[in-house]
Amino acid sequence: MRSRSNDAPWYPTLASVGVLLLVACGKAPAPEQADSGSSLPAGRVIEVRDTTIDAVLDAAGVAEPIQRAVLSTKLMGTVTAVLVQEGQAVQRGQLVATIDARDLDARRARAHAGVAEAEAVQRDAASQAQRFRALYADSAATRVQLDAVETALSRADAGVGSARAAVAEVEAMRAYAEVRAPFAGVVTEKSLDAGAFAAPGAPILSLEDGSQLRISVTVAPTVASGLRRGMVVTGTVERAAVEATIEGLAPAPGGGMYRVNAVVQNPLGEYAIGGAATLHIPQGTRTGVLIPVEAVVREGDLAGVRVQTSTGSELRWVRLGTPRGPMVEALSGLRHGDRILVPAFPEGGR
Repeated sequence: MRSRSNDAPWYPTLASVGVLLLVACGKAPAPEQADSGSSLPAGRVIEVRDTTIDAVLDAAGVAEPIQRAVLSTKLMGTVTAVLVQEGQAVQRGQLVATIDARDLDARRARAHAGVAEAEAVQRDAASQAQRFRALYADSAATRVQLDAVETALSRADAGVGSARAAVAEVEAMRAYAEVRAPFAGVVTEKSLDAGAFAAPGAPILSLEDGSQLRISVTVAPTVASGLRRGMVVTGTVERAAVEATIEGLAPAPGGGMYRVNAVVQNPLGEYAIGGAATLHIPQGTRTGVLIPVEAVVREGDLAGVRVQTSTGSELRWVRLGTPRGPMVEALSGLRHGDRILVPAFPEGGR
């Protein structure tokens, strides 16, 4: 990803906009035929003036979801069911797939039986220990006998603990037979269907949550120095205006540049996941030319404005920045003092 400053949007001051929109009275004068052979259409004429505008640097990136996961299992077995489809919304904890775990069910039964056996041994050892403690207190049993039953009781206690740990281990493995959504989101890819063989770590489903998007851009250290965590900047996602909160800054791999991450709230899914994004990073002020968006004439990918000349008008092609409200910066093609037409009605086909 790279940063660019040539196509950046700019912000006029109130005073500057007032100076910019010097409107001629009534309709534009009827000039002689221009070089293009057309007279100036009806509308109002304004004089272009240099304006103090807020300078920003456009840093390009991609709007990626903050939460994205590839769901898999630690088990090796047959997929018995995939309960969702691509594009389906799921809730946190929702069951999305199951794996054949009959062997684990058998191990779980054995583990529970082991716990029952260990607890029976423990109860017997505890009874023996209690009896010999009483006998030892009445001098009817030796110290060696008491120590032996106490040791047996300790072993029985350890046996119960080991058996219960075996149950917990089997239960933990058994949980991997049920694949559940770790967060609310949308299924973006289904890698396996029922009947397929699942290997440990092999993808089953892909899930992402688009309610929060992260835009990552790379900028120079001098640009990053003016940013702080929590700072709000403007930007775009697929040309839609957004507000982004700076999440963090860190040196980019390779050195010499900084990575800037900013978060965009997207609870209604208005902004495209994976869409081209731009962060408008403030860079002070500078002088530029702003014109009304209504003055722009378009032919395909080309943009132009009608400029009043001594012989009528001419359609002059210009390079524009990103529109901001009713104004847009003319990056090239116009200069201070040019008089342009803001047409009363949109020109057909342009």
